[in-house]
Amino acid sequence: MNISYRWLKKYIETDLSPEKMSGILTDIGLEVESLEEIETVPGGLKGLLIGEVLTCVPHENADRLRVTTVNIGENEPVQIVCGAPNVATGQKVVVATVGAMLYPSEGEPFQIKKSKIRGEVSIGMICAEDEIGLGQGHDGIMVLDADSKVGTPAADFFNVETDFRFTIGLTPNRADAASHLGVARDLAAFLKIKAIVPNTTTLSLGSNTPIKVKVENGEACIRYTGVKLTSVKVGDSPDWLKNNLLSIGLKPINNVVDITNYVLHELGQPLHAFDAQKIEGNEVLVKTLNAGTKFTTLDEVERELHENDLMICSAKAPMCIAGVFGGIDSGVTATTTEVFLESAYFHPVWIRKAAKRHGMNTDASFRFERGTDPNMTVTALQRAVDLLVEIAGAKVEGDMSDFYPNPVSNFEIELPFFKVDRLIGHKIDRDEICSIFEHLEMEILERTEEKVKVSVPPYRVDVQRDVDLIEDVLRIVGFNSVPMPAKMGISLSFNEQPNKDKVRNLVSDFLSANGFQEVMSNSLTSSLKNEKAGILDADKAVKMLNPLSNELDILRQNLLTNGLESLAYNINRKQADLKIYEFGKTYFKNEDKFKENQQLLLLATGKREDEQWNASKKNVDVFYVKAFAEAVLEKLGINPTDINQANEAGLEYGGSLMLGPNELCTFGRVSRKVTKAMEIKQEVFMARFDWDKILKLLRKSKIEYKEVAKFPAMRRDLSMLLNKDVSFNDLHKLARKTERKLLQRVNVFDVYQGDKLPDGKKSYALGFVFMDENKTLKDKQIDAIMDKMMATFESEAGAEIRK
Repeated sequence: MNISYRWLKKYIETDLSPEKMSGILTDIGLEVESLEEIETVPGGLKGLLIGEVLTCVPHENADRLRVTTVNIGENEPVQIVCGAPNVATGQKVVVATVGAMLYPSEGEPFQIKKSKIRGEVSIGMICAEDEIGLGQGHDGIMVLDADSKVGTPAADFFNVETDFRFTIGLTPNRADAASHLGVARDLAAFLKIKAIVPNTTTLSLGSNTPIKVKVENGEACIRYTGVKLTSVKVGDSPDWLKNNLLSIGLKPINNVVDITNYVLHELGQPLHAFDAQKIEGNEVLVKTLNAGTKFTTLDEVERELHENDLMICSAKAPMCIAGVFGGIDSGVTATTTEVFLESAYFHPVWIRKAAKRHGMNTDASFRFERGTDPNMTVTALQRAVDLLVEIAGAKVEGDMSDFYPNPVSNFEIELPFFKVDRLIGHKIDRDEICSIFEHLEMEILERTEEKVKVSVPPYRVDVQRDVDLIEDVLRIVGFNSVPMPAKMGISLSFNEQPNKDKVRNLVSDFLSANGFQEVMSNSLTSSLKNEKAGILDADKAVKMLNPLSNELDILRQNLLTNGLESLAYNINRKQADLKIYEFGKTYFKNEDKFKENQQLLLLATGKREDEQWNASKKNVDVFYVKAFAEAVLEKLGINPTDINQANEAGLEYGGSLMLGPNELCTFGRVSRKVTKAMEIKQEVFMARFDWDKILKLLRKSKIEYKEVAKFPAMRRDLSMLLNKDVSFNDLHKLARKTERKLLQRVNVFDVYQGDKLPDGKKSYALGFVFMDENKTLKDKQIDAIMDKMMATFESEAGAEIRK
């Protein structure tokens, strides 16, 4: 949320600097995420002057160019080459001098330099409005009034103002602070002064209403206020109004729309202006329509209405989705002369659901769905009417209508003082507590030595309990002003082993040191993407009851989808060689029970190493991620005892590292179906660890020192012909089964499949390492083991030993 410093000071008398005010706002719970100095026109029109064209002749070498001399109030006129079709002698124009930086309405800023155009020197530039950020027009240069004073800085001529903009990270519960007046209230409470509410003309309330209002759904529309205005002249807003809107990043449209936006950001009350001549039957109905009813909104999108969408309708047709978005046929246009102005209080739940259903988030819905002030509707309406009368020449016709059958009462809360002391950890003077409540515009109903009873206005939707009052006290007193206790109790607490953070940091440091980058993704993901990729178990999905969007409607069942999204984002930006890892939770539902599972995911794609003259140009493959998977386990002191064939949705092929019956890690190539669903066209390889299972194993593991072997190891190599369906894992198991004591390691160092072999065959070359920790091995001993092993391979794996 953006707040203007100059605008804010209209509602509070203070000489605080922007920097000091920023610190106070953060201390009282309205965190200022950034403070920046701004101009109402980008760049502040520095280096631009008002000039007069003295001469204008055709360029000798270009048909569409003119050579002009321009008086800019200096000793000598300047020569400027201009391509605008409307430039002429005697015009008053805006001139950008050499060195000026221009900020166009579209495109990048550029600096004016002395140049030569088709042989003619050009010292500056005569500007069009879009070239200096004053509008979109580019039909020609800006031609000013004849009485414009030559040499006047353009910043003064166009009333450019300098301001400071606070960007406040407003928490969802503080709907009351979603306006300049709301922020001023909190600031005033801290400074122990009173916020200034703008004075308004009182509108008459009666039955003489030219447009009748009928509310058919009183649950969704609690209050509805409206008035008709005639003689409205739609046009540009005055500079002060434009500048206020520009200061908070809003683009001025026309005086009627600008006034409704101004009041919204001033008082926090959304307004809506209808073209009164388009309200058929001179009747406004607030109701719901049948499901499936077609309605076209201002953005020219035809939408199907839900049966619970609250609508503002004329006697014959819908005009607006209440509190969310207007319709295309009822809005104010340049030809509008009569306006019906609406100010209402809608039930937050109805508005929130409608906004989510249609995927629309407007300034109005942002406030309505969090809770506005039901007592502000009339004040805001009167404020807007005053501005329309002043700026647009409007006249009020008839009386104001105000539907409010069940007024919203203040919240009455009783607060025992001892609770304040207990929760804050510091005793605050009782008079100061009550003073804070009064400066926050709460009424003290009753006070004793032990407690205080407070009446809270309904716009403070975040204050419903005594602890909420305590929070307000602490905000205004200041968290930093609460002293640290003189004595602090120290106690020994259970320290879980292993230390999860230390283990995680150990693995993170290892992976980061080897070129992997850590990512952190949202626990929410898209069910459609996971379903399209074929990796969603719909029966076990944990669905969001109120999803933020269709892209965030379930809790993730895997880290793979989000990881692939990260890869796709980077690949699309020409970063194709990637290695990432993520620690995160996955979520499952089993009947009425929910389960969380901690995982670690490694993803690799592209080249193994960064491109350089002496680096390998090989791509990552399944063995690359397998090596890192084994290295991570080795780093933790876990040695897998077996490798099984992977059987996991999302993998084209791969394996699982096992420790007895425990599956520690699954690795392999990500399926083409999955990568295609995520719009990735290159191979991706993954390793997924069951981190919870690994932590449990670490609790049971013991570190033992083993003396370095004194005796040498011996190696034997063996080449054999095998059927293609025989895996290295099969051979590894047979080798371990044949020799359990002396066999230390088995690896495959050569694989061949080609035309020189029979169909369905492949050639493996295996290396076997033997060692006895107590004595030196002899050749005869190893030869006997190898003979036995060859016989096992021939009989159980169908191998043909190549001798």
